[in-house]
Amino acid sequence: MIKKLFGLNPNPTEDGAYSPSSLSLKLATSDTTDYTPIIFSNPNRDRQLKILVVCTEQSQLTMTNGKKFSTGNHPVETLVPMLHLKNAGFDFDIFTPTGKPVQLEMWAMPKKDKNVMAIYDEYKSHLDKPNSIADFAKNNFDNNRSYIAIYIPGGHGALIGLPDDKNVGDLIKWAFKKDLFNLSICHGPAALLAAKPANDTEPFIFNGYKIAAFPDKVDRQTPLIGYMPGQLTWFFGEKLNKLGVRIVNSKADKTCFADRKLITGASPKAANEFGKLSATKLLEFINGQTNK
Repeated sequence: MIKKLFGLNPNPTEDGAYSPSSLSLKLATSDTTDYTPIIFSNPNRDRQLKILVVCTEQSQLTMTNGKKFSTGNHPVETLVPMLHLKNAGFDFDIFTPTGKPVQLEMWAMPKKDKNVMAIYDEYKSHLDKPNSIADFAKNNFDNNRSYIAIYIPGGHGALIGLPDDKNVGDLIKWAFKKDLFNLSICHGPAALLAAKPANDTEPFIFNGYKIAAFPDKVDRQTPLIGYMPGQLTWFFGEKLNKLGVRIVNSKADKTCFADRKLITGASPKAANEFGKLSATKLLEFINGQTNK
């Protein structure tokens, strides 16, 4: 009764899962974003140089109590950085593990934000029919394609499948060897676990790196307000720490961090600054290479 009175009960969905409670939605989502467009003085002019976006194709995350959380990629974390990267002159190839449609947390979509909705509409057909990472891997990651970065947006959907997908791991290791940028925000860095070494004798490619990411301790607290219908079965921060990755933030805030070519953000609150930082770093690299 108390939970119902204060809007703490997760909301059941038609597919048998649960979306966040009314209180959680009020506290954690908004109809608009803080996206602020900027004009880049020297944008990318190479239309063949793209960003490969790794999204989830799964939408139900099982809790310790057996209940399922209705999730996917967070739309703000996915689309706001894309706005900045597009303004910087980059286009995108959208991928999921097997080419099934991208799953978005539509309950978090900022429907009154004209800029976000515009880029969502522009890329909706690509989100509905993305490329397949499995097919890309079969073709040895097709070196005829020109990428400057891979981008892994967050949302709890990034915890489902991606961290254990061999093809995702091979993609991340391929990008690392090619010296591409790796952009990721919130729960997105969980996908880096797919590139973990097969045994203890091999070093993790991101050992010694620092990142911003959604803190495990906050994930442990969110069920208290009904954001999720139970506790997570595992925590990606713990696993990354064991592999030598340090998370620099302790709050789900606007923290962004760049360590070499790994650029990360802490939460949806960081999406705007994360997008600007990512775009700026990519352009600095391109223009530096051009000037040499």
